[in-house]
Amino acid sequence: MRTAHKMGLKTVAIYSEADRNAPHVLYAGEAVCIGPPPSAQSYLLAEKIIETAKKLGADGIHPGYGFLSENAAFAQAVTAAGIIFIGPSPASIEMMGNKLAAKEAAAKFDIPMVPGTKGAISDTAAARKLARNIGFPVLIKAAAGGGGKGMRIVENEGELAGQMQRAISEAKSAFGDGSVFIEKYITAPRHIEIQILADAHGNVVHLFERECSVQRRHQKVVEEAPSAILTPELRNAMGSAAVKVAQACNYSGAGTVEFLVDSKRDFYFLEMNTRLQVEHPVTEMITGIDLVEQQIKIARGEKLSFTQNQLAINGHAVELRVYAEDPLNDFLPGTGHLTIYRPPVGEGIRVDDGFRQGMDIPIYYDPMLAKLVAWGSDRNAAISRLLGAIENYRIEGVATTLPFGRFVLGHPAFLSGQFDTHFVNKYFNNGALEAGEKEAAGVAALLAMQLYVQEKQKLRLPHVKPSGWVNR
Repeated sequence: MRTAHKMGLKTVAIYSEADRNAPHVLYAGEAVCIGPPPSAQSYLLAEKIIETAKKLGADGIHPGYGFLSENAAFAQAVTAAGIIFIGPSPASIEMMGNKLAAKEAAAKFDIPMVPGTKGAISDTAAARKLARNIGFPVLIKAAAGGGGKGMRIVENEGELAGQMQRAISEAKSAFGDGSVFIEKYITAPRHIEIQILADAHGNVVHLFERECSVQRRHQKVVEEAPSAILTPELRNAMGSAAVKVAQACNYSGAGTVEFLVDSKRDFYFLEMNTRLQVEHPVTEMITGIDLVEQQIKIARGEKLSFTQNQLAINGHAVELRVYAEDPLNDFLPGTGHLTIYRPPVGEGIRVDDGFRQGMDIPIYYDPMLAKLVAWGSDRNAAISRLLGAIENYRIEGVATTLPFGRFVLGHPAFLSGQFDTHFVNKYFNNGALEAGEKEAAGVAALLAMQLYVQEKQKLRLPHVKPSGWVNR
């Protein structure tokens, strides 16, 4: 909405009853309640959303990065209603939304693939045979999956049948599709994604990479751009592969091509996300490109106004997803009342949030409160600035991932750049976090004492000779 207003466009917000006082509702030019709090009765009502858009004369619908953002049927319905869907075509969404179809499309361009099955599999005996050929450990993944759902690591043959049934059951429950496939499990991977932009005139560029390896439950928590480990040669190779994936599905709009990078720095195509990513701000901060503005321009039929050679990396950016989760209780999501909510401000600091002080955190949606992003001239400067922003973020009423973010940013493995997607399992536990918090509290106490001494010296009264008067 900020971008739309900057472009002179009027905006309409839809909201559920739970989000009546949400910032996006108050910021929009108009706002319409779409239904009760449960998403199935509000944000997932495609027909009602389209009906509302038509009634208000909206020219386009931006799906954001949740709910219906990667729903090909919704994109098709929006287009059929004569409204612009600010995103890729339904065909591209459908092709890349199914991991098997995406792998097949990418394979035609000789893009490196993780060894695995070419199609869905449900027969345990056949799966066991394939797993033996690939070699354990293997990964069972939902074909229509995302967010770590329908995903199981199988260490040996004895676990295969049980884990396969669990993956199928979870995939059916989460996506309505129980199709799964098997691929080799990369034991110490980096999760690195490439941001791409493509217009409807055949122009495709990449806007470099984002490092997304710090995860819990296969979901990202800390992201940065650029990656600490990519050489210019590897960056170019991965960027070129991402462009080819976009071309493979005749893509238009903003999208992200995700890769796994192993310890030898070999990379493998993972999947494509046909929407704006949660972590897109770090790319905007190092390139100076407003990705939402580009989405809108592309949707209007405009050509990209820049070429690959005109894009460059400027500095470094790091993002922490601030979730209403308790790091000391296995990142259990929480609800509560925000008695205090004061985000940090300052040079190089960006906060994209969905809450304000006095609001309640509902049980119905993703528990992310905000994206806290810091830019610096280099990686160390960005990390230092983000640590300062964490210290200045005031949230009371619910546990958050702010202490976890402080733990990550201060850990030697993260600071050195030598970490992978197992960072949380390797280094994080309650004791480590509590020790880090005590250390942080000690540093804060020393700083407070130093400040107190300085102020005391400033305010010290001059020495005055006693007058002789005595109080009785």
